[in-house]
This record gives sequence, C-alpha cells and structure tokens, in this order.
Amino acid sequence: MVKFVQEPLIDEDKLVLLSSIMDHTSLSQVKKEQYIITTMLVQIALDTHDLVTLTDEEDDRETVRNRQLTVLAGDYYSGLYYYLLSQLDDIPMIHTLAGAIKEINELKMELYYKDVESFQEFLNGLKKVESLLIQRVASYVQRSSINDMAGEWLLAKKLMVEKRSYQEGKFSPLMDTLINREGSHSGGQVMIHIEQMLQHHMHRLENSVSQLPIHFNWLKSYMHSAIHHQFNHRQIAEEG
Repeated sequence: MVKFVQEPLIDEDKLVLLSSIMDHTSLSQVKKEQYIITTMLVQIALDTHDLVTLTDEEDDRETVRNRQLTVLAGDYYSGLYYYLLSQLDDIPMIHTLAGAIKEINELKMELYYKDVESFQEFLNGLKKVESLLIQRVASYVQRSSINDMAGEWLLAKKLMVEKRSYQEGKFSPLMDTLINREGSHSGGQVMIHIEQMLQHHMHRLENSVSQLPIHFNWLKSYMHSAIHHQFNHRQIAEEG
C-alpha cells in the first residue's frame, strides 16, 4: 500500500491545539497521549478519504488501483483509533469521536454536493468541517475556551492552503467547488473573495487569541508566531 499511497500528512497546528488542550487537564499522561493519538488518527482518516478522486470511466488501471488503496488507507487509520480506544475501555470518548466523524461527513456532503445559499454560508460550513473534531474533544475534556480561536485559525489556514494549491496549478476541491458554485465568476474573482475573507478572519483570529485564558500563554505565543509566518509573510511575498 505504501508504494501507491503517499504517507499521511499530520496537521501540525491541530496537533499543537490538541496538545495544548490536554496539557491543561487532570487526565493521566497515558490518557492524554491516547486522546491525542486517537484524535489525530481520526483526522488523518478524514484527510485521506478527501484525497480520493472521482471515478471516471476512462481512468487507467493504475489510477483506479490508487483510488481503491487510498480508500483502504483511510479505513485503516479509522480502525486504528477504535482499537487504541478499546484498550482504554473508553466508550464516552469513542462516542465523542464517532459523533464528530458522522457530523463532519454530513457537513462535507452538504458543502460539496448540495446548494449553499451564499459564499459566507459555504465558509461557515467549511469552518465547522475543519474545526469540529478539535472542538468536540476540547468540550469533552472541558476546555472549550479554545473553540472560537481554533475555528478561526483552522478556517484561515485551510483557505491559505487551498489558495496556494490553486496558484501552483494543483487540483483544489475547494476552489473547484467555489468556481462552479459562483457560476460566471472566474478563478481570479473567487481568489479575490477568499483573500477578502482571509483578511476578515485574521482580524477575528487575533482577537480570539488575545481572549484565551492565561494558562494558554504558550499557545498564544505560538499563534502570534504562526499568524505572522503564515499570513504576514505571505502578504509580503505576494506584494513583492
């Protein structure tokens, strides 16, 4: 399988958010590690399934095989987290993650296959898709004060990643959906919309970071650095 399917990419920002959440709980070190690992396995499974391309009758055998292996890889990562949680006999956490997976998949279906009334409504749905898993885990361990900031950051980051992929000539499901949804709007016009939304969400993000409780000081520092690196440097590069 490894020969045909790229290694899973771990979202470092989501890992940082999870680690910060768990650091400020009274859970045992074993449970903290298990919760982080299992949640990231769920995220990897969701991300891997997103890599599956649509079927085309003219696809060659290797493309079809790669698609099938990608589906199996996503299922494999899904199975791993159930196995790890079963070792802890942690039914409530399993329910939390399973509920999040179900809702995220339903949200994806609405976003990509049903009509959404406006660009803003689409972004609101995308924000939920990107952050719901982290938010549900945070709420489960009673650290929901991080939820607003997580939502703003993960949406902004998703928009930046998809915009960059499109600019580099790579396929972007998000951009493809938005261009088709906006009808007569070109890719350039959609990019302008995304850039405007990025500006707006960055201001909201900075505000939500500043409102984090004092015990999240390390995370605040990390976020200020990430915002500067991901957004300010990107602006300078594009303007240059």
